[in-house]
Amino acid sequence: MAEAVVSATVPAPSVAVPAPLPVRAVLPWAFFVGLLALIALYFVGAEQGATSLIAGSDVHEWVHDGRHLLGFPCH
Repeated sequence: MAEAVVSATVPAPSVAVPAPLPVRAVLPWAFFVGLLALIALYFVGAEQGATSLIAGSDVHEWVHDGRHLLGFPCH
């Protein structure tokens, strides 16, 4: 018995290529996110004692668990 070889050409799936983002569009957002990250790091890591901008221990109590989670000593 002869077997018939069927060769079907299957088109290769097209790969979606994302559009490139211009640096000028990303740079302000990257700066803004970096600034927010630095502010958050300050309040979690240094907002107590001599560098405190806000009097009292309210901020310290609000970020207390995050401070321990990130490895900052606080007492």
